[in-house]
Amino acid sequence: MKKLFSRLSITLIGVICLHTSLSVVFAQTNSSEERSTLSDNPTLQTKVGEVHTQEDNPYLQYNENSVIPISEADILFRRRVWREIYLKERKNKPFFARNREITKFIIQGVKEGVLIPYKDESLNEKMTKEQFLENLSLPKEESLSAQEKALGFTEDTGWGDKKAPADKKAAKDKHVDEFLPNEITTLELMEDIIFHKRESTFIYDIQTIKLIIPAEKFPTGLRKTVGTFKYKDLAAYFDSKPKEALWVNVKNNAGNKKLTDAIQLRLFDSRIVKVEDPDDRTVEDIYSKTPKDHLYASQKLEEDLIELEQFIWEY
Repeated sequence: MKKLFSRLSITLIGVICLHTSLSVVFAQTNSSEERSTLSDNPTLQTKVGEVHTQEDNPYLQYNENSVIPISEADILFRRRVWREIYLKERKNKPFFARNREITKFIIQGVKEGVLIPYKDESLNEKMTKEQFLENLSLPKEESLSAQEKALGFTEDTGWGDKKAPADKKAAKDKHVDEFLPNEITTLELMEDIIFHKRESTFIYDIQTIKLIIPAEKFPTGLRKTVGTFKYKDLAAYFDSKPKEALWVNVKNNAGNKKLTDAIQLRLFDSRIVKVEDPDDRTVEDIYSKTPKDHLYASQKLEEDLIELEQFIWEY
C-alpha cells in the first residue's frame, strides 16, 4: 500500500508540474500576441505615447519662468498680484544700502551682458542693451525756443561771462549722463500666489521685477520704466555674487543674507497695486477717490490674502 501511495503521489506531482508549465507557455503566447496587436495598431500606439507628452500629462506641465517649478496638477489655487516696493522706506533699507543697492546689481548685470531686459511683464519682447541705457539716461536739458531767441535771449549765464558755456560743457563732461542706482527707488514685483495642495502650503512664485524711476525725477511729473526682468534670471545672477549682492542687516553685519534668501523670506515691505482682473484695472482705477483710499484698499487686499489661507479648501 505504501508503494502504491508513493507512486500515486509522484504521478500527481508530475501532472501539477505539467499543468503549470503549460499555463506559463500559454500566458507567454497570449502576452506576445497582445504586444504584437498593440504594435500593429497605430491608434493604440498613439494613445500610449501621448501619456508621456507634456500637453496631456498635468504632472509634466509647469511655469518655465518659476524659480521652483510646480506641476499644474499640484496647484489648487493661483492668483496673480502686482506689488510696488519703495526702496527708501525704512524696512527696505537693507535692499538699498549704499553701494549695495539691488538696483546697482541689476544695472551692472545688463551692462555685463548677463541679464536680458524686457519691455513689459509679458516677457514677449526683449529690450536691447542700448534701449535699456537710453531709458536710464538723464532727461535732456531743453534749449531756448525760437521765440526766446528772437527776443534776444542767449544761452550764457546772463552776466556777460563769455567763458561760461565752455565751463558748463566741461562740467557736463565730468558729470554722469544716466541715473544712478540710488535714484531708481521703486521696484514693481509681479508674482503668483499659489496654494500647493499636496504640501498644503502657500507659495509666492515671483515672476518679474521692474525698475521704475520715480516721477519727481522728471519735469513732466510722470515716472518712467527702465526695464523688466525675469526673476529667475535675477536670482541666478544674484547667487553668482554671494559676497556682493547682499541684504545688509543694519544692526548686525553677521546677519547679512544673500538677496535671493532675503526675498524668499519676504523681508521686504510692499504695497499691492493690482490684482489679476478681467479689465486689467489697478487698485487706483477701482478706488479712484484719494491716495488714502488707495492705501486702505491695498491694505484690505493684503488682509484678504492672509485670511484666504484659513478658508482655501472652500474654494
